[in-house]
Amino acid sequence: MSGFVEKPEPLQVPGLVHLHTGKVRELYQNEAGDLVMVASDRMSAYDWVLPTEIPDKGRVLTQLSLWWFDQLADIIPNHVISTELPEGAPADWAGRTLVCKSLRMIPVECVARGYLTGSGLVEYQESRTVCGLALPEGLSDGSELPAPIFTPATKAAVGEHDENVSYEEVARQVGAETAAQLRQSTLAVYSRARDVARDRGIILADTKFEFGYDDKGGLVLADEVLTPDSSRFWPAAEWQPGRAQPSYDKQFVRDWLTSPESGWDRHSEQPPPPLPQEVVDATRAKYIEAYELLTGTAWA
Repeated sequence: MSGFVEKPEPLQVPGLVHLHTGKVRELYQNEAGDLVMVASDRMSAYDWVLPTEIPDKGRVLTQLSLWWFDQLADIIPNHVISTELPEGAPADWAGRTLVCKSLRMIPVECVARGYLTGSGLVEYQESRTVCGLALPEGLSDGSELPAPIFTPATKAAVGEHDENVSYEEVARQVGAETAAQLRQSTLAVYSRARDVARDRGIILADTKFEFGYDDKGGLVLADEVLTPDSSRFWPAAEWQPGRAQPSYDKQFVRDWLTSPESGWDRHSEQPPPPLPQEVVDATRAKYIEAYELLTGTAWA
């Protein structure tokens, strides 16, 4: 059992139809048929959406995504139409709301890995492969790969876990031409972002993207992009293969949840407890630090 500890009731806004409550985002449709995506301050970990929010998190994700969309505009178009608040929307939506093109989404999590960690490390330790791709001997947690690899996953519902699949399985599900497009675009975007991040003293270990087709059949980059929620960012100066790396993400939350202090067993069916204030503050600071280092702009 997993999912929402306390599922929120979406706000009702005149002129908008609520479509979906995700782990972090609320999705609406306006009268023109465009999507209105609102990033909340919700935090998820271990397939649970926690009862405690992280202040400003939704704004950080939204503003960092917008910054990255600009950095990537010459590689692939994105889904953003406007950042203007819909008429009648609450003031709290400012800075966390995107009006986006309605796309035909491709049901694949497009993951690029330049370093070995997480579920990729687990598979490597068992079979010396990641998503069926053979890797050389001698790699450890945090090792840089010989070249970035495309390691797709199925897109899971809230409370379920994405499952890594092979490229061949993606081609079977969405067709060989689409699979090739996804792999090429994923690796191109990752390579650009890796270089941008490296110039700012940050290692982009891995990241996931979502793509859809517009009404003309063009491939479009969608959802959030290159945020601490969808990526592993490591401080380059502290990188040391062979151990877990310090990171700009929800690691404070994961560490506390699995500590004796929380009293929570992640393998039980019990929901996780509220986060203590010091974990909330440290996590918020880490998200903002990532934003400021990457963009070179102070968080307002």
